[in-house]
Amino acid sequence: MFGDMMGMMSKLKEAQAKVEETKKRLDTVLVDEKSNDGLLKVTLTANRTIKSIDVNDALLEDKEQLEDYLIMTLNKAITKATNISEAELAAAAKDGMPNIPGM
Repeated sequence: MFGDMMGMMSKLKEAQAKVEETKKRLDTVLVDEKSNDGLLKVTLTANRTIKSIDVNDALLEDKEQLEDYLIMTLNKAITKATNISEAELAAAAKDGMPNIPGM
């Protein structure tokens, strides 16, 4: 019984290590998103760190419009990044999990 428990603990530590490796790798996965008309482009990592924002000069003339563009485009990019991150982390955790009956 203790052998099984030690094996499971080892597997759990492996799973945790895989998740941490995946988190580090997600810092290098870039997500690009553009506004519908291409006037605004944002790039962020799959860990949701903003890397760049490219604003067309036409948007600089209207503060309210620029704010709206930023909100919409950043929210779309964050949603994409979150989906990528969650899928990658779930896969890493599942691959390393021990086979526990009933779970």
